Amino acid sequence: MEIIRTIEWMKQIAHDARAKEHVLGLIPTMGALHEGHVSLVRAAKQDCSPVVASIFVNPMQFGPGEDLQKYPRTFERDAAALEKLGVNYLFAPEASEMYPNGFRTSVSVEGLSDRLEGRSRPGHFRGVTTVVLKLFEIVQPQRAYFGRKDAQQLRIIRQMAADLNLDTQIITCPIVREPDGLAMSSRNAYLQGDARRAATVLYRALVSAKKEIEAGQIEAARLVEIMRQVFEKEPNAALDYAEIVDADTLEPVLRLRKTCLALVAAFVGKTRLIDNALIEDCDDGISVIL
Repeated sequence: MEIIRTIEWMKQIAHDARAKEHVLGLIPTMGALHEGHVSLVRAAKQDCSPVVASIFVNPMQFGPGEDLQKYPRTFERDAAALEKLGVNYLFAPEASEMYPNGFRTSVSVEGLSDRLEGRSRPGHFRGVTTVVLKLFEIVQPQRAYFGRKDAQQLRIIRQMAADLNLDTQIITCPIVREPDGLAMSSRNAYLQGDARRAATVLYRALVSAKKEIEAGQIEAARLVEIMRQVFEKEPNAALDYAEIVDADTLEPVLRLRKTCLALVAAFVGKTRLIDNALIEDCDDGISVIL
């Protein structure tokens, strides 16, 4: 595996792969890799050659007082894991390479970016879409792989790709969970003892909603109340939001219809966690995918 630090060299490799009509796959990450990332690499390896992973802790998507400085950085371990998985190239630029002096441009997807995570973390998605667009332009992947855990982010990236006619197919991969249901996240490294046990409250809230849906409940307000009640019983977690929204518009719904998302975000100590369930109205009933 070759580690690439400069945009110029990454673009040259991408150009050569395109010239040879290779299908190039990209897994964008901020490092501190876990089994969720591993699942993305494995999916990319099935479809693409070469496969590029990126590790870049993007300062643009962190707001004031957030965890940019302490965000887990395990580059040597991550690089070794990616090489073992058969990744061909690791693109790992410095912040000064991605955002040189005089950098002034940002990308904003209006309407989808100011709710939920966008409301709690102003400017976050502007940072996400800006860096993802830059990565797409630099790496020129035919396919890019993202996990469903960041459901709002995924919807926004899809909208950006469609609006800007990007030549990259966005591939969604399932959420990977710990045995107790906690969705895998790099920020889980912050959780110890009681905090780690409390963190499962996000999953438990979604499971409670799933059971109610399977019992026939379709009223969104009732499902949100059920999720809130689970959080109220967990003293070590502070709920930010619990919502049922349309999967396309991300707007709240009155009752389940077509495809929806149940979304939760909470603080466990100082660690902010998110999770979601995909709710689909199928021919044989409503399906809830955690």
